[in-house]
Amino acid sequence: MQVIIVSRHLKAARTLHIMPRHIALGAFAFCGLVFLCSVAFSAVSLHLRLPIVEDVLLSVQQKELRKTRDFITNNLNLMATRLGELQGRLLQLDILEERGPHQTGVKRPQSAQDETVPGQGGPFLPEPLSASELQQEIERLAEQIEHRSEELALLEIALLEQRVENRLVPSTLPVKNARLGSGFGHRSDPFLGVRSRHDGLDFAAPTGTPVVAAADGVVLTASYHPEFGNMIDVDHGDGLTSRYAHLERMDVVNSQIVRRGEKIGAVGSTGRSTGPHLHFEVRMFNVPQSPLTLLKRGDDAAQLAKR
Repeated sequence: MQVIIVSRHLKAARTLHIMPRHIALGAFAFCGLVFLCSVAFSAVSLHLRLPIVEDVLLSVQQKELRKTRDFITNNLNLMATRLGELQGRLLQLDILEERGPHQTGVKRPQSAQDETVPGQGGPFLPEPLSASELQQEIERLAEQIEHRSEELALLEIALLEQRVENRLVPSTLPVKNARLGSGFGHRSDPFLGVRSRHDGLDFAAPTGTPVVAAADGVVLTASYHPEFGNMIDVDHGDGLTSRYAHLERMDVVNSQIVRRGEKIGAVGSTGRSTGPHLHFEVRMFNVPQSPLTLLKRGDDAAQLAKR
């Protein structure tokens, strides 16, 4: 490439010859100058901490800090919630284990936690847990609950079985506020005055006093008997039955399902009887059992003891 330079200061025109290498060197020099200017501007900005640059850096840092803080807060809240749930579950386990052996007879294995702890005391000085300590506490409680889950399941099953069994055991007083007359065993016959066997309990009460089922069951018999008068037999399952005799009236029929405490009749003096009372029997495979043994297990045991 040729460039002709003409000037009045020059006596004659001059010609410049520009080669490709000259163009390349010029472009390289221009790029180098731009780069140096950029570096210089950045260095000056950082050194002088220009407001615009500082604001941008602070904004980025604040966003990152806010994200980190929110993440930590959310996780701590979740961990604290989980910790509360585990502590509540552990408390349920403790309560169940305290009452379970007394109600079910199921004994849990002895553990190190059952050993006597030396006396301790002093003021309560709360100390917040760190994130790592909170996580460790959660893991400890989770492991403790896992080890006791099987034991809890056994206790719950035993309690459920016992509740079902208790519903079917005639342990509720069939007559409230009645006076206990003839007991179970031998007595003097009220008509003949000779020694005889008495297969139940007599509860003296006014005619018409409500009679309730001593446990859940199904009515086997609700009919008149020459000696027992109006008589109701209730089947409680597994060969266990209860009998309610000398009733003034019967409020149930054969095959009817009855519940513990449900009214089934009223005190009377029908059949071979000298006065209004309820004759109550409990039989196992038709063998008479002492009703007192079962009644003492019920909620009315205190009333029974006063008689």
